[in-house]
Amino acid sequence: MDRLTSMAVFVKAIDLGSFAAAADALELSGPMVGKHIRFLEERLGVRLINRTTRRQSLTDFGRAYYERCRVILAEAEAADALAADQLSQPHGKLRVTMPVHFGRCCVAPVLLELVQQYPSLELDLSLNDRFADLADDDYDLAIRTGDLEDKAGVIARRVARQRMVVCASPSYIERQGEPRQIDELSRHQTIIYHRSGRVRPWLFPQKDQPPVEIMPVGRLRLDDLDAIADAATTGMGLAWLPYWLVRERIQAGALVQLLPDEPEFPYDVYALWLQTPHLPLKIRLAVDALAAALPKFMT
Repeated sequence: MDRLTSMAVFVKAIDLGSFAAAADALELSGPMVGKHIRFLEERLGVRLINRTTRRQSLTDFGRAYYERCRVILAEAEAADALAADQLSQPHGKLRVTMPVHFGRCCVAPVLLELVQQYPSLELDLSLNDRFADLADDDYDLAIRTGDLEDKAGVIARRVARQRMVVCASPSYIERQGEPRQIDELSRHQTIIYHRSGRVRPWLFPQKDQPPVEIMPVGRLRLDDLDAIADAATTGMGLAWLPYWLVRERIQAGALVQLLPDEPEFPYDVYALWLQTPHLPLKIRLAVDALAAALPKFMT
């Protein structure tokens, strides 16, 4: 007999409460169900079910074995589903939440291209800096930047790294001078990014040591990165921003990259999804597409 088949019969008999119900559900004879159970018991050398003329109940070992069989069968089904995915195309709605500016400029173009490739795939994007809950808000995928909380049942994969740079306009440098070292930043006006009421420090990697943290000080606090870039361009102060966001302004001379000899902090970008025995094809393809395409946006 096939052991996996016998496990499936055993689990079905326990789930439905009787051999007869399992036989009906599996289109087997009652004696055949019993034969599968006996095969497992003889193979294991231990009784799984206590049988009397009036009722059947699991032994202590039978209960533990039942739980393990359920896991094994679920994994087997997930493995079969992987093969099925290779022969099919993604379909249904893919719901994704992402930060506003990064999502609009970097993530959305990748996912829109993915939808063009697969006509059966629908896309539902939420551009919001609020930290949505995958389960409660019914999202398939979340894109997040920076440090992540270790949350049970959530899988995270890094899909890109943003190069963070300090920059300022030529007019600001002419008026206030150019900082040459990290410790000079505290003497300058900065444009502060704050989200959810929290101001995050500027970080500078150090060899074999934790990053140096500089807490920005200034009169402007904004929760939109593009608005910070605009304010820096008009000469309002120093800004610490992803290079991809200010690349064109730096190349055009509207902003100047400062501290060129200091290492740039790599701000990680993650894709998050709920842990599941079988990752749906639509999520897997989306994550793979982001991991392949996003690094090109960061250079």
